[in-house]
Order: sequence, then structure tokens, then C-alpha cells
Amino acid sequence: MIVIRTLRRTLRTLPLVAILCSAVHAQTYPTKPVRLVVPFPPGGPTDIVARPLAQMLSEQLKQQVIVDNRGGAGGIIGADNVAKSAPDGYSLLMATVGTHAINPTLYKKLPYDAVADFTPIDLVAAAPVSVVVNPSQSISSIADLIARAKKNPGALNYGSAGNGTPGHLTAELFKSAAQVDLRHVPYKGSAPAVTDLLGGQIELMFDPLQSVIAHVQSGKLKILAVSSAKRVSILPNVPTFAESGLKGFEATAWWGVFAPAHLPEPLASQLNAVTEKAVRSASFQDRLGPLGVLPMGGSRADFAQFQKREIEKWGKAVRASGATLD
Repeated sequence: MIVIRTLRRTLRTLPLVAILCSAVHAQTYPTKPVRLVVPFPPGGPTDIVARPLAQMLSEQLKQQVIVDNRGGAGGIIGADNVAKSAPDGYSLLMATVGTHAINPTLYKKLPYDAVADFTPIDLVAAAPVSVVVNPSQSISSIADLIARAKKNPGALNYGSAGNGTPGHLTAELFKSAAQVDLRHVPYKGSAPAVTDLLGGQIELMFDPLQSVIAHVQSGKLKILAVSSAKRVSILPNVPTFAESGLKGFEATAWWGVFAPAHLPEPLASQLNAVTEKAVRSASFQDRLGPLGVLPMGGSRADFAQFQKREIEKWGKAVRASGATLD
């Protein structure tokens, strides 16, 4: 009987012990470098958002936050890597609208569940998708693009950062709305696609604004429109898709930090707090604002609800476009 009573007391105290261990861990975290996985190659829109954030998190956490670029398969490889990592706060993901809102419907099978396999930390930033062309092309507007595409169905090649990325699906929505046929050329990230666009290997590209804006401002690329509901302040003369004749057209890329599922609550709250401080800082705004990126932020609960709405919204868009991948 004594053994049974002792066992019962031990079992009753286990939840309290777990909570106390989590709290102690949060107080000492981090004791080693933290990995922020970017599921795309260096130089692309996700990388552009992640690097200043990693630097600011390093300063707050007093430990290095290392950007770990793991590109491929429309962000799936990097996302899956974090999903299968230990929930200890040392592996984080700079997720995108592609990895965590579009891919669940676009792909018939995913190696991860975009909701169940992750702990939402914070919504970091958002930006419109732009459509850009090589200046050598005789295309100066969305109307020109539509006319050219209808004259030569399937002859124009558009590049994107990969299957399932915001650029890819925005282009598919554009094709559906404008009733045109464009041929998709997926790349392993934005940087190689931009290189080919500059070199004339492809005619146009759909991608978040921050990855192409430097080339637009230098005159190396010509921007036709942005996918936001309103024009962006840094390019006030560039129309939206809706203003260009596609009424109601809107698609926004976003980025947020996730950890693996089952991250202890004290660690999740700590990571949200430091990420919020970085995202809402003047320094973060100064780094990303000139690129057309809008810092976001918010509570973990708000981010979780936002993701669910985005999965539903983009799921409808994917099904309406007819796009699907294995």
C-alpha cells in the first residue's frame, strides 16, 4: 500500500514537474546558437526578410541566430526539416504564404501538416507580388501583356521562385482572371529566376516586390503592376492589377516565424516577445520599408487564426485556378 500511495503522489506531481522544467528552460534559453531556416536560397524575398530579423533576434537573445538556407520543392524541404526538428527553440522556420497557406491545397501530398506540425510564433511581414519584364520586351503594361499573350498563347515564359510560391500562384490567378495562357518556368528560388530574366532567358516574372525592386529602380527591369489592393508608397506610379483592368484582383505574400509542434508555452511566449520587439522596431521598418515590405506583428493566437483564414482563402484560389502538383 505504501508503494501505491507513493506512486500516486509521484504521478500527481508529474505535470507540475513538467511545467517547472519548461519554465526553468525558458529562463536559461538560449544556451547555444539558434537556427532560423529559410526554405529558399539566399537573395530571395524570404531571405531578405529573414536576415535583418535574425540579426535583431541575435542581439536580444544574446546568442547567434543563424540563417540556414534550405531551398527546394517550393519551400517544402526547409519547412519539413523544421517540422521534424526537436521542439526546443533551437530550430525555427521563416515560413511563407506558400509553405503554410498555399501548399496544403496545391500539393496532393505534403510531408508535413502546415498546422498540426508547427507552433506559430509571430507574423513578421507582408508584401505585394509584382510582375516584371525585361525592358527589351515590347510590353509596358498589363494590357500589353494580355494582348501579347492572347496573340501567342503559351509562347510567353514566366519565371517564379518555384512551384507553390506566391509568385507562381499569383501568376495562375492572373492567367485565370485575364483568360490567357503563359508557360510556367519554376526555379529553385527568386535569385536564379531574376538572373535569367535579366539575361533574357525568360520574358517575365511574378515575385514579391522586395526581390526585384533594386533592378526596377536601376532600370534593368520594368514593373507592370503590383498585386496589393492599393499602390505601394515607394512606387506610387505603378498601378495595381485591379487598376489595370482586373477588377478585385488582390494577392499578398507574407512571412512568419514557426517552431516545431509541442514547443513549451514559456519558450513560445518568449520567442513571440522578442520577435515582436524586432518587428515593431524602427530599425526593422527602416530595413524593409524601402523595399515595399510592411512589418506586421501580433499575438500568437492572432497569427494562428490568420493562418487558418489564409489556408481557406488560398485553398479556394488554388481550386479555382485548377493548379495542382504531386
